[in-house]
Amino acid sequence: MPEPVKYSGPHAGLILAGGRGSRMGGGDKPLLPVGGRPMLAHVIERLRPQVERLVLNANGDPARFVQYGLPVVADTIEGFAGPLAGILAGMRWSAANLAEARFMVSAAADTPFFPTDLVARLAAGCGRYEDTIAIAASPAGAHPVFGLWPVALADDLEQFLATGESGKILAFADRHRRVNVPFDEIALPGGRTVDPFFNVNTPEDAAKAEHIAIALEERVA
Repeated sequence: MPEPVKYSGPHAGLILAGGRGSRMGGGDKPLLPVGGRPMLAHVIERLRPQVERLVLNANGDPARFVQYGLPVVADTIEGFAGPLAGILAGMRWSAANLAEARFMVSAAADTPFFPTDLVARLAAGCGRYEDTIAIAASPAGAHPVFGLWPVALADDLEQFLATGESGKILAFADRHRRVNVPFDEIALPGGRTVDPFFNVNTPEDAAKAEHIAIALEERVA
């Protein structure tokens, strides 16, 4: 069997903002403020320098995101199929708009503190083999919405979603070669730490994110 091909080309980036935000009372959770700016602004600032092209996955009227200057793609699967549907939409967009990119990285729009070297470390972690999915992990476990995806898997993903078997990301990822790439917790002042993939799901999480943002500012100062 020949050795898998290693990849050194560009990456497309996908921000997943298609969630319903039900635990926050509905609405566009990524537009909630953290540290004086919408969470989505933090996510864009962190991911944009790591990729060649960036796209936002969101359903509904794309005009509400116009200030961010990103293309917006809706799910291509009808109904609320979860983040896998967004990943599929991102793969299709990548193939059409950055054809030379064989990998796409996904990130959640409600996770404002993820690593600024996410893409490089995911790519290194999977050995840049074109048939491998790399998933970010921290001491708390795997974070499958933060993944590096071979764009060539789009057809297989669409078929998987069509079966209705599962909407879980790892259920699809485990059909293929998959590796977890470890990331350490973020050190905060006072000896505290926080998971770099901490995401905001509830009002309590939003309050915690404010404290984290303040602590990170203090660390930089």
